[in-house]
Amino acid sequence: MAKVKLTVTESSCRSGYHKKGDVFIVEDICPPLCRELWHRAYPYIFALQNGAQLDYGDGKAECFDIACPDGGRVKIHGEITE
Repeated sequence: MAKVKLTVTESSCRSGYHKKGDVFIVEDICPPLCRELWHRAYPYIFALQNGAQLDYGDGKAECFDIACPDGGRVKIHGEITE
């Protein structure tokens, strides 16, 4: 199974769980992300782990950017990694 690297690119997490620069590697178990952010990211992670290329800008890529559903307080970039 492909590994997906998640990097926190911006954070003003109201609970202080995530800090800018935090990195998580997702293999076969979920990382210590808050549940709301995990639910937002999981469909993209699952797709990448199974060979998908996602819409990214004007093209397709093996990466994504998302924001937490709590007003976008936390933003992460996900990408396939070795």
